[in-house]
This record gives sequence, structure tokens and C-alpha cells, in this order.
Amino acid sequence: MKWGVWGIPELELEVLGEVRGRDVLELGCGAAQWSIELVQLGARAVGIDLSVRQLAHATAFIRTSGVGLPLVMGNGERLPFRDSSFDLVFCDYGAMTFADPYATVPEVGRVLRSDGRFAFSTTSPIFTMALAEGAEHPGRELSGDYFGMHETRYVEADGSESVEFQLPYGEWIRLFRAHGFVVEALIETRPAAGSQSTYRTDEDLEWARRWPMECIWQLRLD
Repeated sequence: MKWGVWGIPELELEVLGEVRGRDVLELGCGAAQWSIELVQLGARAVGIDLSVRQLAHATAFIRTSGVGLPLVMGNGERLPFRDSSFDLVFCDYGAMTFADPYATVPEVGRVLRSDGRFAFSTTSPIFTMALAEGAEHPGRELSGDYFGMHETRYVEADGSESVEFQLPYGEWIRLFRAHGFVVEALIETRPAAGSQSTYRTDEDLEWARRWPMECIWQLRLD
């Protein structure tokens, strides 16, 4: 299990803690590699995703792994689960990047049990501000606004549109507190020298060694 575009191991970061015997929801599971490993570690995991294609990939991986892992097609902004269903909700990017946090955060709070944990990785607001309009790689100067940060739409090479969500740090914290969460840690990950990514360049690595490209929020439901 590895976090983010630079693949920093969970064993190194220790974000999720003990998962054996816990009910875990992966919020935007993609191909469900994380959930498969968590089941192998003794968790009772469930994967949810809105993409039919991603769920098809997940089904194939689950079949190969031989684990029992239920998959649900659903929207992170309207979770199809009863209140207090899970001990841990997490995602590596996933729904916390591609769904509106003003909808996902209260939904996570609803489906978590008291003292439940919530952890997710996302791009750093600093990285977002360092991207010039239309750019794929960060620069060394701030190009975007900090205040008013929320929803960014991109036009892909095939003409389709995608959307990503981000908030300023203070706005994240106010949102978490409004829905009963305590911030236990904000981990600003730094890749090791020589790290590789499937779609980030050497120049991006140099940037990420100087400034936070990604961060992981660790939260607890009070």
C-alpha cells in the first residue's frame, strides 16, 4: 500500500493504524488494490466508486486475489450506507479529489462510528497555487489564487471535462470541525531522492523535494 503519486509506503507513514477486525470504506476505490490488501490484513473492507470502468478493473483484481470484497457503485456525495457503519473511511485521492468536500465530509461523518477515523490524500494547496492556468506541471512562482479555491475544471486531450476540488487549509479545518472531526495530523509528504512516478517528471520530483506537492489529512470523529 503506497500513498500518492510518489508511492510513499503506508508502512513508513502509518496513516491508517491497525485495521484488523475493522469495518473500512475506501471512498473512490478505483481498481481496489488498497482494499484488497486491507482485507488480506484482516479488515472488513468495502469499495465504492462511481466509475463503471474502475469497478470492472476492481472486479478483475478481486477475482485474481481470491479475497471477499464487496463493491458498490455510488456517489461519494450521497453515500448509500446507514449511519455509523464504518470504523475507518479513507482514500488515496479518490472521492476527496473528484467530489465536492462540502458534500463528502458530512457524509463521511454520518457513516463513521463514534471515534472513527478518516484519512485521505490530496494535492497540496501550495501545489495548486503553483500551477499556471492550463499547465500540467508546477512552477516556482505562485500563479493561482489561494482565497476562493474550491472547484477547478479541466479540458482533457480528448475534449472531455474533468473537475478537481481543493480548499485553503483554514477552510478545510473549519469544514472538518463543523462536522465533528478533530484533526490529528496533516502529513505533507516529501518523496525521497530518486523517487519515480508513472506520470510525474524529474522536474516535478525536484519541485516536490522543495515544496509540498501532496498532503494527507488524518482525522478522528469526536
